Amino acid sequence: CREVISISALMKEGIATLLDRILFYLPEGEPFYDNDDLSDMPTKFFVSEIIREKVFQLFHEELPYHTAVVVQEFKEKQTLIKIRADIVVQRETQKGIILGDKGSMIKQLGTLSRKELEEFLGQKVFLELFVKVRPKWRDSETHLKEYGY
Repeated sequence: CREVISISALMKEGIATLLDRILFYLPEGEPFYDNDDLSDMPTKFFVSEIIREKVFQLFHEELPYHTAVVVQEFKEKQTLIKIRADIVVQRETQKGIILGDKGSMIKQLGTLSRKELEEFLGQKVFLELFVKVRPKWRDSETHLKEYGY
């Protein structure tokens, strides 16, 4: 232990000192990633997370933790990015909830997802969503790996 620094996050005391000391002790070196890189995760990961976030926002009461989103296709063209993704659920009743009456809910989900994806990717997006039923997918090691868990 080189130093002891008293802080209080509640009172916001000592935080600046702590940050200064952390920077002082950090070794200097080349960055691991380019300054332009937001993350070491692929873009498809963020696409699936944005869609999954919208699923939770729209269906938080009915479908907690019972959905996975798998990006099946991600094609960048000059004026458009085409994305095809599967929303995986465990039961037919969950599929019905996501589809909604006459497709109203999946349409809303697609619209909300597409808007955020266009903002994130900085380009127009053509988004196709499909709902797939995979009973007990959360209990299958194969499915968990396939879906990125």
